[in-house]
Amino acid sequence: MDKKISTIRTELPNYIKIYADLIMMKHPNKMKDCQYFLSKKNLTSIDVIKLNEIIFGKAPANQKYRSYDLSTITSILEHQKRNGINNTELSRHYNVSRNTIKKWKETYNIK
Repeated sequence: MDKKISTIRTELPNYIKIYADLIMMKHPNKMKDCQYFLSKKNLTSIDVIKLNEIIFGKAPANQKYRSYDLSTITSILEHQKRNGINNTELSRHYNVSRNTIKKWKETYNIK
């Protein structure tokens, strides 16, 4: 039997094009609010979350398949330090589990 080696694609979707098309088709009145994000060269995970909040309002309850890269995790944890909030308040703000936040702190040795 031949073993097939699967390759992991590191390419990200072109979020700028996706959101620009979505805004033009469904929510053209929100283009002005989203222009800052759409003018960036690359969007981070935080930018995508903020765009979703601008376009659709509150984040959906089902966050089962949301993933974060290291830069997003560190910016979320820096937000906690800057504002002096606890894990519960941070989890409500970003709609992430308190256990996930605790795990990030342990994994990346951030206090």
